Amino acid sequence: MRWVVRAFILAAFIGGIAWFHHVRTHRPTRVEEANKAGILLAGNGTEPATLDPQLASGQPEHMIFHALFEGLISPAPENPDGDAPGAAASWTHENFTIWTFKLQPNGKWSDGTPVTSADFLYAYERILTAALGADYSSMLYPLVNAEEYLTGKIKDFSQVGVKAPDPLTLQLTLKGPTPYLPSMIKHYAWFPVPKHAIEKHGKMTDRNTRWTRPANMVSNGAFKLKRWDVNQALEVERNPHYWDADTVKLNGIVFLPISSDNTEERAFHDGQLHLTLTMPLAKIPVYRESKSPFFHNDALLSVYMYRCNTKRKPFDNVLVRRALALAIDRESITRNILRAGQKPATGLTPPGSNPDYKVPNIMRFDPVEARRLLAEAGFPDGKGFPKFEILINTSESHRALAEAVQSMWREHLKIPAGVLNQDWGVYLESQRRFEYDLARFGWVGDYLDPSTFLSIWTTGDGNNNTGWGNPRYDELINQSFREGDPAKRLQMLSDAETILLNEAPMLPIYWYTRPHLIRPEVKGLLPSLLEHRCYKAVELRP
Repeated sequence: MRWVVRAFILAAFIGGIAWFHHVRTHRPTRVEEANKAGILLAGNGTEPATLDPQLASGQPEHMIFHALFEGLISPAPENPDGDAPGAAASWTHENFTIWTFKLQPNGKWSDGTPVTSADFLYAYERILTAALGADYSSMLYPLVNAEEYLTGKIKDFSQVGVKAPDPLTLQLTLKGPTPYLPSMIKHYAWFPVPKHAIEKHGKMTDRNTRWTRPANMVSNGAFKLKRWDVNQALEVERNPHYWDADTVKLNGIVFLPISSDNTEERAFHDGQLHLTLTMPLAKIPVYRESKSPFFHNDALLSVYMYRCNTKRKPFDNVLVRRALALAIDRESITRNILRAGQKPATGLTPPGSNPDYKVPNIMRFDPVEARRLLAEAGFPDGKGFPKFEILINTSESHRALAEAVQSMWREHLKIPAGVLNQDWGVYLESQRRFEYDLARFGWVGDYLDPSTFLSIWTTGDGNNNTGWGNPRYDELINQSFREGDPAKRLQMLSDAETILLNEAPMLPIYWYTRPHLIRPEVKGLLPSLLEHRCYKAVELRP
C-alpha cells in the first residue's frame, strides 16, 4: 500500500510538470487567435468563380457578397429571411406594383464616395445589357420592359421600370403586383455596383476585369475586400464608410475554399475554422446520435437535381429523360446515403416557398415504367444506349450520390453511366457551353416564392443551361408576373411546374437540409431558408 501511495504521488508530480510544460509550450489554435482578433473563420466550399455580383450564380459567391455588398433591403439581424433597412432607409409601395425607396442619407461606398440612386440605375442597366451575359439578368424581369431591353426589343433604357427622381430616391415599376419584392431584392442580382470603379478598369460590359481585385475593389457592405489569395483564402475587413458601421461587431471574416467535406471537418476539429459549409455524409448519423454541441442541421429552401443537356442525343428525347427520372429511388437515397432529414423530391419546388402553393406530385420511383419508356425510345434493356457521364463539382458528397444513381440506372435500365469531376469554375463553364451530358445542380431559393425555382427554366434563361424550352411554359411564367389574383397566379405556376416535370429537362432528387458544424462562441449567425447571412450581427464570444 505504501508503494502504491508513493507511486501515485510520484506520478502526480510528474504529471504536474508535464501539464505545466504543456501550458507553457501550447500554441494557440488559429481559432483561438481569431477569437482574440474578432475574425470569423468560415469554410466556403470552393474558390469563388467571380467577385462581380452581376456575373455570379453560385453559393460560394453568395456567402461572400453578404459581407461585401448590400441591396436596398438587408437580411434582418433577428431573422435573416426577414426585412431590414439596407442601402434604403425606408420604402413604400402602391398596390405592390410601384415601389419607392429612400436611400440612406449617409450611405457610402468603401472609398467614401456617396451611394446614390444613380448607382442602382447603372447596375440595372448593366445586368440587363445583353453584351454582359449575366446569368441572373432574368431576375429583374418583373420590372416593366426589363426583358424587352435585354432582348433588344427596345433600345432606350429609360423605358425600363426604374427611375431616380433625386439622388436619394429610387422608384421601381413592376409588371404586376409583387408582394415578395422585398425578399427578391435581397439577392445580389439587385445590388448596386460602382460605376467609377468598374469603368476605371474597362467598359461597362467587360467581364472579369481587375475591378474586383483587392487593391481596386469598391463595395457598399459592412466589410470590404482585404486580400484574395486564390485557392487559399479570401479575407474581408470592416468597412469604416458603411452607413451602419457602429453596429458591426466582427473585425473581419476569412472565407476558406475547402472543397473536401472530410478535409473541412478535420480543419474544424483542428481549430482552423469556426464553421463549416457542409458535412461528410457518413458522419452525420454519429453527430446526430451523440448530440454534438457543434452539429447543426438547418431547414433550407433548396432542391438537388441533375440537369439534362437536351442538345445532346439521346437526352433530347423526353422518353429517355422520363425513364431516367423514374429509375431513381429517392427514398433510398435520403434514407441510406444522406441521412440528415432530407426529403425525396416529388416535384421541383420545395415545401415552404408559399403556404398556399401545391407542388405537383409527379416524380416517383417506378422502374417498370422506366424500362417501358426506355424501350419506346429505342433502347430495350438499355441496348444501344451510349455511355454518358454525370458531371459533378469536387465534393465527396456529390460523388457518393452520383455513384448511387449510377448504380440504380445500371440495375434498373442497364445503361452505362460514368462520373466526371471538375473544379467549380470549370464545372460552371462546362454547363454554360453545353459541354456535358448530365450535371449535378443545386438551387437554393433566391426569395420566398415558387417563381424562384420555376422562372429559371424559361427558354434561354441564363441559369437554364439545358437547351430545353417550351412556349406554353414561358407563357405561364410571364403571365404569372402580371397576374394580380394570388390564387390564379399560384395555379399558373403549378401548371407550369407540371409541364416542366413531365418533360424532365432536369431530374429533381431531394429537398435539402443544411448539416454543418459551428463553434459555440459564434453568436448571431442564425438559420435561414434562403442562406442569407447578416454578418454585421455576428460576434465571437469565447
